[in-house]
Amino acid sequence: MRRLKKKIFLGICGGTVAVLGLVRLAFPEVAQPKGEVETEHASLPDEARLNDQLGTPNLPTMHASIPEQPKQADLPKLQRDSTGRTKWHPVRSVPSYAACFPDVQDVQIVAARRWGVKPVRNRQEAEHRRKELVYVGANPFYCIDKGMTHSIPYLVPRAAHLLSAIGRNYLDSLYVKGIPLHRIIVSSVLRTEEDVARLKRRNGNASEQSCHRFGTTFDICYNRYSTVSPPEGPERRTVRSDTLKWVLSEVLRDIREQGRCYVKYEVKQGCFHITVR
Repeated sequence: MRRLKKKIFLGICGGTVAVLGLVRLAFPEVAQPKGEVETEHASLPDEARLNDQLGTPNLPTMHASIPEQPKQADLPKLQRDSTGRTKWHPVRSVPSYAACFPDVQDVQIVAARRWGVKPVRNRQEAEHRRKELVYVGANPFYCIDKGMTHSIPYLVPRAAHLLSAIGRNYLDSLYVKGIPLHRIIVSSVLRTEEDVARLKRRNGNASEQSCHRFGTTFDICYNRYSTVSPPEGPERRTVRSDTLKWVLSEVLRDIREQGRCYVKYEVKQGCFHITVR
């Protein structure tokens, strides 16, 4: 009787194991723990993958109308010499800021009127123009100046894509040159008619026909940057603003030569004045 019970018990156990094995073969996902991903980056979009490499959090979408960011490759692969050392790209800058970025107001205003929206009277009206404008105040590739008081972070989709591409290309360029990562800082974006009037009272040189009124134009600082530091780990080494400016000038020159924008080097304002084409 005892032997019979033992045989029955072993038979039941063996049958159960066999059934579980067949279930696992037929449905392999049942063996995968919840929350597990097959590969480290396989399911992440391009921006999230870059954020993970930069040690930066994924910023929330602040507005439903934000356009999809341009599809770009991951950070470029670094080349190595015969000894295995990394071959960093050289920093060359541009021959002349004035010569490489000569696009004055008369040139940029034509593109602004072509691609832009009808000027917005005030910030209240801007809230009702969301079908034409997109929010650009949250993006992992650049920062909006915290001290920005005479404009609001909205652009037309064409200009929003351009700004994101410049920020991404800048990070890529720093990476292949072996320079600690920094984000560009955007100091001016869309200006309403009221913003232009207030600015003109403070600055007599401010133009009433500003390209910023059309949502096609933004300013990028060339003497201030936002350092990207890992959330856990030592602070990045200090980099001279001149070096960061040289790299930014290379990026803007390349994009301008592709016919994607107009750029004016502003000496007194300390920025590159950019309008989408």
